[in-house]
Amino acid sequence: MTKIKFGTDGWRAIIAREFTVENVAKVTIAASRWLLKKYKNPSVVIGYDCRFGGKMFSETVAKVFAHSGIKVYFSTSFVPTPAVSLAISFLEANMGVVITASHNPPDYNGYKLKGSHGGPLMEDQTREIEAMIPEELEILIDSLKWDDLVAKGFIIETDVEKIYIDHLKNNFDIKALKKSKFKFAFEAMYGAGQDVMRKLMPDIELFHCDYNPSFKGIAPEPLEKNLKEFQNAIATGKKIDCGLAVDGDADRIALFDKHGNYIDSHNIILLLIYYLAGFKKQTGSIVTGFSSTSKVEQLAWKYGLEVKRVRIGFKDICKIMLEEDVLVGGEESGGIAIRGHIPERDGIWMGLTLWTFMMETGKNIDELLQEVHNITGNFSYTRIDLKVDENVKKDVLNRCKNNNITSFGKYKVDHLETLDGFKYFLNESEWLMIRPSGTEPLLRLYAEAETPEKVADILKKALDFVNKK
Repeated sequence: MTKIKFGTDGWRAIIAREFTVENVAKVTIAASRWLLKKYKNPSVVIGYDCRFGGKMFSETVAKVFAHSGIKVYFSTSFVPTPAVSLAISFLEANMGVVITASHNPPDYNGYKLKGSHGGPLMEDQTREIEAMIPEELEILIDSLKWDDLVAKGFIIETDVEKIYIDHLKNNFDIKALKKSKFKFAFEAMYGAGQDVMRKLMPDIELFHCDYNPSFKGIAPEPLEKNLKEFQNAIATGKKIDCGLAVDGDADRIALFDKHGNYIDSHNIILLLIYYLAGFKKQTGSIVTGFSSTSKVEQLAWKYGLEVKRVRIGFKDICKIMLEEDVLVGGEESGGIAIRGHIPERDGIWMGLTLWTFMMETGKNIDELLQEVHNITGNFSYTRIDLKVDENVKKDVLNRCKNNNITSFGKYKVDHLETLDGFKYFLNESEWLMIRPSGTEPLLRLYAEAETPEKVADILKKALDFVNKK
């Protein structure tokens, strides 16, 4: 048996190869034992997204938990991951499980663990559960009957989506957003956010809010290259002032301005800092991932805010949010959280926050972003994901680790940081980073510089380094 390992954001594997009913049940047996060891009369919230087999796999999870004597709140529909995290807090449950592979390609599914705090389960706790996964399945799944477990009260079918929508309505002036001068649009990428936004703001332009587990062959990650149809609709006269895109389980975000220009997670983090600290005069620290733009420090320091850099993946951000007064916590991949909500990434929440910023100022998102860039200066950023042979990946990482690299072509290395991968600073705000993905078999190359042309040239030199024999 291939050993089941949790990465930076849960366990993910290819459906019917490693991601099977049997393996899902094994993971759940471990989670059940961990819960029963830690809590008296524990309960768990279970949800799933729009991927192949999502409901079937989540029902397996529910039956195994219920068989162990754990109360299960089971979502009656597919839901965003942050909806499950919110329901954990709302229902005072001890854990959440979401069957989702987030932004991975359509042939993947995954298993996310959430803690009682309404955010990712802490890494040490995840490792404890991982170590308890049995090698052999110890129960007959087919012998566990759904109706019997429901009748006995072990499984409670729960409208998790309604809990989430009601919370959104209680925290945002949805009526005012609908009546504002701005025209909004939403891109679900065929993911779990589709029904929430259809019910919350039914009159806005909705894109790919259909059930399609293949995602039309496009990984549901809100990168510009995956959002061309949405982008073109905005750019060619749809009269949309701001478009919000979320990933497959709706915890990550991207935006488009009225001209169809893509606004990535780096700029969204900056916009949130500008809104909350600059406009709303709120305080607190900023926590961001190792791969986020260096402009975070520049903007935060203008408002006297401390910045903390953490490893890639949201778990470390969540941990600090639970311990300290954090205003914004965000990562390069588009997962962002702010104070006043659960310590969890939430694409829809962040989108509504920035639409509210537009409404309160009367300014378009591109105008607000220009005000940010007037403070920080312009910058460009690109990430390349390389599918390389495992031996090539090991060779590249070994060369990064063992060689004292002083330059990439004409670009001299000022200093190296190794919090998570190998980040080569070329000057104070321009850098190149090389690291393996924590969720996919990829080698990632990241670069930030003043212009797109310079970023492209830096990445070309990085590719030369990767391909060097």
